[in-house]
Amino acid sequence: MGQTSVGIGLLRVRRLPGAPHRGLLTFGGRAFPVALGRSGIHFDKREGDGRTPAGTWRVVRLLYRPDHGPRPVTRLPARPIGREDGWCDDPADRRYNRQVRLPFGPSHERLRRDDGLYDLVIVIDHNARPRVKGRGSAVFIHVARPGLTPTEGCVALPLPELRRLVARLRPGTRVHIAG
Repeated sequence: MGQTSVGIGLLRVRRLPGAPHRGLLTFGGRAFPVALGRSGIHFDKREGDGRTPAGTWRVVRLLYRPDHGPRPVTRLPARPIGREDGWCDDPADRRYNRQVRLPFGPSHERLRRDDGLYDLVIVIDHNARPRVKGRGSAVFIHVARPGLTPTEGCVALPLPELRRLVARLRPGTRVHIAG
């Protein structure tokens, strides 16, 4: 099921029946509960709608907080999150859905969060090529809140499971999110 000796090739995410913001991430016969966007999974993702985008996305890289633990074990390209790192979520800006340096005038998210949700972040290529203004930004796989409460559109796992997953991912891994 997408797993090889050199790492996981395919992750599958689907929602749980009766719970639009809860789901399962599966690979190689294993399943992990995940939090999804507050509005569930949909093909028609829009900026700020709380939807997790349905489709197949490629894992691009890993971001991590070096002040919250050692560099994660992974085959993915990995980069530490610094104090000046942000992500543009302003559809009117030419850097929309791109990592940016802070301070940054247009609307953005800080990647160095106090709540720990971005201590470990898998960047996927949702709305990357081509980038379409307003079709969603900063859709990641990241650390879940306690109780797997809904996200703004990302897929989130508890930190221990996310660390185990990151250790088995490889460049080229795809994430299939079923709508």
